[in-house]
Amino acid sequence: MKSMFTYDLMESARNTNQWLGATARAWGSYPALAASGNPLVDWIKAWGEVTERTFARMVVKPDWGISAVTGDDGRDHTVRVETLIRKPFGDLVHFRVPGRFPRSRRVLLIAPMSGHYATLLRKTVISLLPDCEVFITDWRNARDIPVSEGTFDIEDYTLYLAEFMRHLGPDLHVMAVCQPAPLALEATALLATEDEEAQPRSLILVGGPIDPDANPTEVTDFGRRVTMGVLEQTMIQQVGFKYRGVGRMVYPGLLQLASFMSMNAQTHSRSFIDQMFRVAKGEASDHDKHNAFYDEYLAVMDMTAEFYLSTVERIFKGREVARNAFTVRGRRVDLGRITRTAVMVVEGEKDDISAPGQCLAALDLLTGLPPSRKAAHLEPGAGHYGIFAGRSWRDNIRPLVLRFFDDNAAESPRRPRAVASLMPRVAGATASD
Repeated sequence: MKSMFTYDLMESARNTNQWLGATARAWGSYPALAASGNPLVDWIKAWGEVTERTFARMVVKPDWGISAVTGDDGRDHTVRVETLIRKPFGDLVHFRVPGRFPRSRRVLLIAPMSGHYATLLRKTVISLLPDCEVFITDWRNARDIPVSEGTFDIEDYTLYLAEFMRHLGPDLHVMAVCQPAPLALEATALLATEDEEAQPRSLILVGGPIDPDANPTEVTDFGRRVTMGVLEQTMIQQVGFKYRGVGRMVYPGLLQLASFMSMNAQTHSRSFIDQMFRVAKGEASDHDKHNAFYDEYLAVMDMTAEFYLSTVERIFKGREVARNAFTVRGRRVDLGRITRTAVMVVEGEKDDISAPGQCLAALDLLTGLPPSRKAAHLEPGAGHYGIFAGRSWRDNIRPLVLRFFDDNAAESPRRPRAVASLMPRVAGATASD
């Protein structure tokens, strides 16, 4: 499958479905057909509208859509998305709020590079903006990066994180969501090794695969079952002529989306059928719950082949982070060098992607960090998405995270205040359906 033909074939199939949907929607909109009174016309139009939108959004990067935030003065202040560092494979972005006194909490959100854009954390950003200066890693779609920019694997990713942290300074709190959790841990250790004073104040690891074997899931089992040769031959394709990254080897976003959808195929099918009913009845709207979710969920990006393959081989198969054996440019990065950064682990009881225990493994690896600088929270009943963007995040986890920031804002280590739901260990955590 490592050819432009298969990449372009998938893009052609997407384009064709988008065209079929647009054609059906236009056909069903003819006044003459409406005069017939045949309900089939409305159903065809509804199918076309849902189908066109579904396949069109797969290749469009969503906007942040954050126009304003309410300040202490009760007024709405505009939010400007400004790029602080621009690099070939990703940027460091600041959500600046002009006219508002800068917040003392400075937070770097590390967005996952796992198929979706950084806008997947839009709700997380919105929830933190009133209380924090928020920065985020905004990764680029690999299909748009020319081959001349070189390769990008998990070591490059780690070096990017270290550079971003160093640029923002040590009075920083870092929050890594899902996939980047192990690499954020390694980037912090890299900073601790090169310059102890450069370590951020705190690091929040949210539902990440620090040790995939601690509590295996379908996702981690797949990484262990399939050989690297099979993955390279079946998952990697070459970007076609339509994009600037023509010739680059990637794990295509459309292929990733097919995997996402297959995990809950029945739920997604029901959701799209229900939406067609709502459209046909005139009950749907442009920003209803279905469209708000799928506008983000269906917008996917390509990963570089080397990033995807090195993640599977080194994080999941080789468990380099779990064994504290990760290397960057041939040099081992010792997690025991982290001595100043307070670390908190957040997991969801019903997380079926990074099950409870996988992220918690980080705390045992931090041998140079005193117990008073470690904490963990297991959110009852929460799935993967809920621990960083859902109700569980808003009502329970966010207040704990902000308190953890405040408890570890000072340069000198001190024991955090006792918080009932912050636990040094989460005993007996198991994945549930």
